[in-house]
Formats: sequence, C-alpha cells, structure tokens
Amino acid sequence: MSLRRKEIETPEGPAWVHLSPRGSAGSLVLTHGAGGGIDAPDLVAITDTMTAKGWTVALVEMPWRVAGKKVASPPPRLDAAWVPILASLTKGRWALPRPLVVGGRSAGARVACRTCGEVGADAVLALSFPLVPPGKDASKSRVHELLVPVEAGLPVAVVQGVGDPFGTGDDVRAALGDKASGVAVADVAGTHRLTAPARDVAPAVESFSEALTVR
Repeated sequence: MSLRRKEIETPEGPAWVHLSPRGSAGSLVLTHGAGGGIDAPDLVAITDTMTAKGWTVALVEMPWRVAGKKVASPPPRLDAAWVPILASLTKGRWALPRPLVVGGRSAGARVACRTCGEVGADAVLALSFPLVPPGKDASKSRVHELLVPVEAGLPVAVVQGVGDPFGTGDDVRAALGDKASGVAVADVAGTHRLTAPARDVAPAVESFSEALTVR
C-alpha cells in the first residue's frame, strides 16, 4: 500500500509520519520499537487490515530513527517527541477521525502508554509489550506503564507472543493482577517478534477495534 509521508517537527528533531488513505471509522497511530522500523511485519499487516476496514493508519518514524541513529533515545526524549507528533495529527482541519487508538510495538507501546492521557487517546494498543527485560527480576517490571491507560479508564489491548522472553500473555495478566479484567490480552505465535501477523496479530487488532466507540 502506498502511504503519504508527512514530516513533523519535534523538540527531538523531525519525525516522519506515513499516512494511509483517510478512512472515517477511526484512527490508529503506531510507532516502532527500539530495534526496528515501521516495516515490521506486524505493523504492515495491521495497516493493511485496518485500512481495508475503513480506518486511517499513521505509522510514525521517531526522530532518532529519521536521523539514522542505531540506538533509540531514552524514554523521556521519546515522550517529548511523541506528544507534539500526536498534537499535529489531532488538531486543525485535517485532524484524524475518532476514536483515536495510539500504540506501537515494544518501546513504542511503552511510549503510547505513558503519554495516553496527554495526547487525548481513546484507547491503547500494545504490541509485544516488554514487561520485564530478559534476565531481570520482577523489580524491573514495566507494568506501571501499562497501568497508566488502564487506570485512566481507557480500553487497552496487548498482543503478546507465546514465547516472548520479555513476558508472555500470562505474565502480563499476572502482573496486572486485579486490573487484568480491563485489558484484552491476545496470545499469538512468536517470541518478541510476532511471527504470524497476518494470521493472528491483525485479526486481534481488528477485534479490539470493533468494540471501540467515540468518547
């Protein structure tokens, strides 16, 4: 699918937003992780599926990636870039249609969770949420980030590989505890790299989107 590229200035440098043809069902704004780009198979499969369902999809290349750097910026700088990107996409005459789902894979999912309130999101989609770094104990858990949208009352979907070394779907449910009932966790094939995006990742996202309504 041909996507239109838009450059957005941020305090961290320019970001590139790749926009699908405009759909009226809602908008999905996704960004990549720390080790890959917007050409990740899961992001591509989701884009194809959701645009076919009438959604507008925006894939965001963060400033560090646009600048050609190999190492992602630290979380505060990622957030500092993400917030103005979403502001540019959600204001003015050409603002993206609601509901607005923000998300991404791995580090991108963390950014979307941390900033969901500030950007005015209607829901959050976390692909391969990196719950606990491999080899670390539970004290390094990032579940507090995943709880930000949950505690704000937003619908949240987590799509997790059954062999993800950062945490499986069951690990996410256990970490959420009594908050787990408010999160749609989909267990799909793969490790941290989701290996069957067209078969099961995209359908899981589609199912989540069907339950959303404008606030």
